[in-house]
Amino acid sequence: MSATTPQTRSTTSSLSSARSARLLDTRPVWLVGVLATLAGAVVTEAFGLIARGVGVPMEAASPGATEAAEIPVGGFFGGVLFWSVVGIVLAVALARWAKRPARTFVVTTVVLTALSMAGPAVAPHTATSTQVVLALSHLVAAAVIIPVVARRLSHRRP
Repeated sequence: MSATTPQTRSTTSSLSSARSARLLDTRPVWLVGVLATLAGAVVTEAFGLIARGVGVPMEAASPGATEAAEIPVGGFFGGVLFWSVVGIVLAVALARWAKRPARTFVVTTVVLTALSMAGPAVAPHTATSTQVVLALSHLVAAAVIIPVVARRLSHRRP
């Protein structure tokens, strides 16, 4: 009996994942975007907290600033929430008007993610390690959010 238990757990887990994926496939695009954003914000904030914990200085400056300012705990979370609004609006618009909404969303958001990495790269008065963490945080958020929303966009609602 114990020999079948791991397989049963694996099968149950796979069925649960498939059920969850189907559930998201039928939800409104905006809701899937909000849920993906919340997940992305949590994961990105955890990434920032880990970086802070290993000693990366969390101080960055905006262009034109004379000195770096502290990135507060919760700053990564808030940044993901703020900028993801644009992505959610884009996803809703593409779902309504694009012929291939998932593909258009992925191409657009990957390009925007790549462009967003220029900000940390040119941040004045910011340690290189902080610049790297900030750039990677953009990739972390994108890696969580983009696939979930793209999957939803690939399924038309009946």
